[in-house]
Amino acid sequence: MSPQLIANIVVLAAIYALVSAGYVLVYRVSHVLNLAHGELMMIGAYILVATAGLFSGNPILALLLAAVSGLVMGLVVYAVLMRWLTGEAVLAAVLVTIALGILLRGLSILIWTTQQFYPAAIFGWRNPPVHILPGVQISVASLAIVALTIIVYAALFLFLQFTAWGVRMRAAGQNPLLAEQRGIRLHAVYALAWGLSTFTASLAGMLLSLDSGVESTMATIGLKAFPAALVGGLDSLFGALVGALIVAAAEIAAIQFVNPLLSDVVPFLVLLLVLAVRPWGLFGSREQLDRV
Repeated sequence: MSPQLIANIVVLAAIYALVSAGYVLVYRVSHVLNLAHGELMMIGAYILVATAGLFSGNPILALLLAAVSGLVMGLVVYAVLMRWLTGEAVLAAVLVTIALGILLRGLSILIWTTQQFYPAAIFGWRNPPVHILPGVQISVASLAIVALTIIVYAALFLFLQFTAWGVRMRAAGQNPLLAEQRGIRLHAVYALAWGLSTFTASLAGMLLSLDSGVESTMATIGLKAFPAALVGGLDSLFGALVGALIVAAAEIAAIQFVNPLLSDVVPFLVLLLVLAVRPWGLFGSREQLDRV
């Protein structure tokens, strides 16, 4: 396998891992599959288009506003929709996320049409290739995606392990009834999980839009990241990393050696193969199988 092919796998795995982190955060804390995650990622990218148009002379401010908007969007989704489904059947919450995804996709077309936007061009930024090794090059935006994925996963690990709110999130995920009896405000914890989930998805969408633009089909990337989260195990951030690497390697290999048209199919083939052997994922908890 050539070094350039390995670099392509790493970049694609970083994209899938960054998106998969959001799936894992929501499921680990509230045991809900957020099937609108790809659409929320796409809306985060479109918000960057909006802030870039308003603050084209101040890219840092535009990026910060778009990132904060992603966090707020997750909090609003929980407060308006998901809060009222706490304690109800998990299937009801999943169906609501499906409806939300359809709604967001329709709204994005109504507001931004199907035109492709390039926030980097609005800022006047170029995206030149970077030579990281002899014969190996990736774009500046792709390098930023890899770096940001490492930072996000390190920050999430430290947050969940060593902060009070991180401990509360883990406690709520393990035993919500006992957590509430101990004084943990479940709605605040769930809202934070949704906020962080949408924040990471928005970061992925923003960086992807800076690399290759954004259009209404971007939500497909979120859908393809879902198998990565399932392969690794829906309650494991480390599993999401491993699952993203496996899915990305299989997809790049299929594109390179078989047929590029298989790129949208391969992640789900990998998912079927892994779940046939280990239905709870490579690093997931076996007791979570009934919930999935």
